[in-house]
Amino acid sequence: MRVKTGADVLAEGASHPWLTGGARIGLVTNPTGITADFVSTVDVCAGLVDAKLTALFACEHGLSGELQAGIPFPDSEHSRYGIPVYSLYGIHKKPQPYMLADVDTVLFDIQDVGVRYYTYASTLIEMMEACGESGKRLLVLDRPNPLGGMEVEGGLLKAGFESFVGAWATSIRTGMTMGELALLVNAEHHVPCELDVIAMEGWRRSMTFTETGLPWMMPSPNMPTVDTVRSYAGTCLLEGTNVSEGRGTTRPFEWLGAPWIDGQQLADAMRSHGLDGVYFHPVYMTPAFSKHAGERCGGVRLFVTEEKEFRSVETGLLLLHEIAVRYPEQFEWLEPPRKGSRYFIDLLTGGREVREIIGDGSSLFRLMAAWREQEKMWQERRRPYLLYDE
Repeated sequence: MRVKTGADVLAEGASHPWLTGGARIGLVTNPTGITADFVSTVDVCAGLVDAKLTALFACEHGLSGELQAGIPFPDSEHSRYGIPVYSLYGIHKKPQPYMLADVDTVLFDIQDVGVRYYTYASTLIEMMEACGESGKRLLVLDRPNPLGGMEVEGGLLKAGFESFVGAWATSIRTGMTMGELALLVNAEHHVPCELDVIAMEGWRRSMTFTETGLPWMMPSPNMPTVDTVRSYAGTCLLEGTNVSEGRGTTRPFEWLGAPWIDGQQLADAMRSHGLDGVYFHPVYMTPAFSKHAGERCGGVRLFVTEEKEFRSVETGLLLLHEIAVRYPEQFEWLEPPRKGSRYFIDLLTGGREVREIIGDGSSLFRLMAAWREQEKMWQERRRPYLLYDE
């Protein structure tokens, strides 16, 4: 049986008391907001009989999903429905009162990737806070975590390192759906909102995304396939360095490299760790844009051979370590954009430790052991909010 997302359940006529009596609704979505039959959630909401769609909200990459990472954009108007499209990745990342003035209930329908630094979870949390402050309701249309709902990985975000690539103290791989994460954050937030979730039907925590039978619509321009998602939680850490994480190539986050890297040497070093579920192969590429655009780069491609065994975050840490050890004269952390701001790698990892110890093998393995203990803490902390069985 094919899994039904929250959007599918809504499209098939499920009733909800917040969507009746002429309720005014807003919708946070992007191209991933589709039913299994490829109907946009925008059209589903516009077609509701007892509710009126009055506003749309667009997060990073835009309502149509065409914008590259980090590109801000202004408010606009929807070409077909003539309603405002409010930007949550421009002047404001948190919805402002004027954006919610003509809304009673906000629906959230976006395919997340289950990784703390992917910004859609941050947009959800900002919307929850705005709804709590404005007395609005929030209804999450749930979707699968493409990395599954069993495994978690990575240390917890430390206080003081909150940012838009880490808005809550979670593990890097959360092991939660967006609906479940919303329930946890709402319970822990000092300004909770009125929240509900339209749950999926037929999803189990142990499922791979392929097993759901659902179409994969890429959630951002550099997340084209589920294969990309599997590597992303680890190789995204390269974003905090001068090493290309594969943007501008046909294998973003599955390939990484730089002009000064010997791909065979790095592949051999990574294979020596005997990591489960992954193989490293030397590959040369020339990025078309982003880091090292137009330069021939040596590097490695990750092949995930057993996705349930693959520990992507630990793989990313070891990649940082091996590159730093072998290329100390060339490897660099990206400098903070302005005086007093934080290193991007610190925001990604949720603290300073990785930046301070990388290159010291014994310290790195101690940190990885500490993160495994934090993973156990996260498993327990999230348990009361899980909606689906194994």
